Amino acid sequence: MSTSNKKQLSPKQREELLSALKARFEKNLNRHNGLEWAKVQSRLEANPEKLWSLNEMESTGGEPDVVGQEKKSGEYIFFDCSAETPKGRVSVCYDREGWLSRKEARPKTTAMDLAAAMGIELLTEEEYLELQKLGEFDLKTSSWVKTPADIRELGGALYCDRRYGRVFVGHNGAQSYYAARAFRGVLRV
Repeated sequence: MSTSNKKQLSPKQREELLSALKARFEKNLNRHNGLEWAKVQSRLEANPEKLWSLNEMESTGGEPDVVGQEKKSGEYIFFDCSAETPKGRVSVCYDREGWLSRKEARPKTTAMDLAAAMGIELLTEEEYLELQKLGEFDLKTSSWVKTPADIRELGGALYCDRRYGRVFVGHNGAQSYYAARAFRGVLRV
């Protein structure tokens, strides 16, 4: 992650990111039927802070790609589309409360804190299921998903993965962390 408080990319970073996003967009047209890259790029260029967040997603291994467009707002929706959970975000508890409940061996951060620092949100369970309709993700890893308040109040947190040809939703204590679990993010631009 960038150490600068200024959430803007240098012209070179901007150019490299847009090039990577365009190549991914063109390689995976099934993820965004009917959408045009020129319109996506125009929206990105008008929102430098969102471009910064996409760069954070990219630099942590998320491989963000456009997966749709909001009908009302016209915003483009980006999900982390890496085959496995983003490597640069593994070994994190679900949230600060879970992190604080650990007496020892605390990880460096939490999924919720890292997502907030990156300017993104964790995928919801529903968004994760939508992602899995676009391909097969998390065949060897798992990803924390935004957990409903009633489950979180009881100390739990949800994660998802794909095994045996189907998608599973599982649960752990929010204080848990694993080398093969990170989180997938969503960003609306």
